[in-house]
Amino acid sequence: MAVEKVPRIAVLGSINMDVMIRCKHLPSPGETVIAESSVNIPGGKGANQAVAAARLGAEVSMIGRLGNDLAATELLESLQRNGVNTSAVFSSSDCDNQSKIASGLAVVMVDQAGENSIVVVPGTNGTLSKEDVDRAADVIKNSDILLVQLEIPIETVMHACQFARDTGVLVILDPAPAPSRIPDHFFDIDLICPNQSEASALLGHTVATIGQAKAASRELIQRGAKSSIITMGNQGAVLCDGNTVEVIPPYPIDAVDSTAAGDAFAGALAVFWSEQNTLQQAMHFACAAGALAASRPGAQPGMPTRQEVEQLMKQ
Repeated sequence: MAVEKVPRIAVLGSINMDVMIRCKHLPSPGETVIAESSVNIPGGKGANQAVAAARLGAEVSMIGRLGNDLAATELLESLQRNGVNTSAVFSSSDCDNQSKIASGLAVVMVDQAGENSIVVVPGTNGTLSKEDVDRAADVIKNSDILLVQLEIPIETVMHACQFARDTGVLVILDPAPAPSRIPDHFFDIDLICPNQSEASALLGHTVATIGQAKAASRELIQRGAKSSIITMGNQGAVLCDGNTVEVIPPYPIDAVDSTAAGDAFAGALAVFWSEQNTLQQAMHFACAAGALAASRPGAQPGMPTRQEVEQLMKQ
C-alpha cells in the first residue's frame, strides 16, 4: 500500500514496566497458582500504542511521565529504540513533590489460552497533569491525531481532548480501563473504541454479542461521539460512523498473549485513518494488527510492522 503522507500521531498516556507472569490458568479469588515464568517488559497502554503506531510508519510523539527510578531509563530507551519522540516524556525529578514516586508498574498474568488478568500501580502516570499537557501543546497541535487512554487522570485526558478540539486535531479515545461514571461531555470526541467489556461498563449493560455491540455502537454515538468502534475479540469488531453500522470479521490466529492486542488495534487505527483512509479501511488494518499482536508474547516486543500487517491482510 503506497502511503502519500507520513501520519503524525501524539499519544497521551501511561508508561509502565510490565511484570509478565505465565501460568497454566488465571487464579480464582483465594487461589494460589504456581507460575511457569516471569519477565519484565516495557509496557503501559500509552507507550504500547505509541510503539505500535511508530512500527507502522507514523511519526509518533509520546506525552507521559516517568519516575527517577531504574525502570524509567529502560522504559524511555524502549520508546526511543522504537522511533518514538520522547521530548514530552517528563521526569518526576523535575518536580519536588513527585521525587519519590516510582514509574508505573503492571503485573500481567497470562494463561495458556492467551487470556490475561492485569493489576496496575499507576506511579507517576497518576501525576500526569493538565500542566504537562500545556507543556506539550506544540506536540498536540502539530499532530494529525491525538490518541488517549484512561490509565492517567481523567481530568488530564479531558483537558488534552479539549485542546485538540480547539486546534482542529482529531481525537481517538481508547477508554481503558473504563470508568463507571464519566460526564456526558467526555464523549464529545471524534472516535471512541472500547472493547466489549469496556463498552459494557460505559453504558451500564452487557455487550457480549454482535447484535448487542451494534446497538451499543449506536448508543455511543447518541452519547456524543462522532464515530464508535467496539472490538469483540474473536467475534471481530463493530463500527458505527453515525449513519451505518458495519461488522468487520476477525483474522484467525493462534492466540498467545492478548495483552497488547487492543493497543496494537488503537495504534494501527490512528495510523491508517490519518493517512486519509476511511474508517472501514482503517478497521480492517487495525484488526490485522491486533491479531498479529495477540499471536506473540509481550506488549511492545510483539507489535507488528507495516509489512507484516499488509501480508496478513492479503491472505
